[in-house]
Amino acid sequence: MSRVLLGVLLVAIVGSGITVAYERYRHRQLFVELTKRERERDELNIEFGRLQLEQATWAQANRIDQVARERLGMKFPEAEDIVVVRQ
Repeated sequence: MSRVLLGVLLVAIVGSGITVAYERYRHRQLFVELTKRERERDELNIEFGRLQLEQATWAQANRIDQVARERLGMKFPEAEDIVVVRQ
């Protein structure tokens, strides 16, 4: 009986050791992945800030006017070209 009990205990100890080693390995893998994701998050936050700044710049009326004149060749109409329609 004691040999069977000793065998069961030995298997339990070896199994526990293997489980602990695997869990430590898995912990390291998850920590590396977490670090990578945090770095990606930080890069995305920086890019988001840049996009917000760019959006604020493009939304300014003088910027829109400048782009319309320079890139699209648009200009304000002359007074004689304006027709007022009344209802």
